[in-house]
Amino acid sequence: MTEYIVLLPDDEAAWERATEEERSATYARHAEFARLLAERGHKITGGTELAPSREARTVRRRGGEVVVTDGPFAETAEQLGGYYCVETDDLDDLLQVCAILATERGPVEVRPTVDHSGTV
Repeated sequence: MTEYIVLLPDDEAAWERATEEERSATYARHAEFARLLAERGHKITGGTELAPSREARTVRRRGGEVVVTDGPFAETAEQLGGYYCVETDDLDDLLQVCAILATERGPVEVRPTVDHSGTV
């Protein structure tokens, strides 16, 4: 099986403005996503919703010194809102199931992970 990361970029401001009904509908889509993955033989091995990017810390090196700053590295309208780790042998089907999570507000990005198990 190959492991893929399903990245969920989102507009944080829109999520924070969302009503309880809108949030419930989003969580229902995620439950349906998980149900379909299991039903179709894919395996979720990890993932989570992330706190807002304003709670992030960025670590850099400048002139040999470590500098820690508040917030994300990039100023963008979309930030990473969460992710899933999914093992599957059927990328095409995984992409079809991921369409459940794609919205007008944000796409879904699917990337294979790099297997370093054969290296020292």
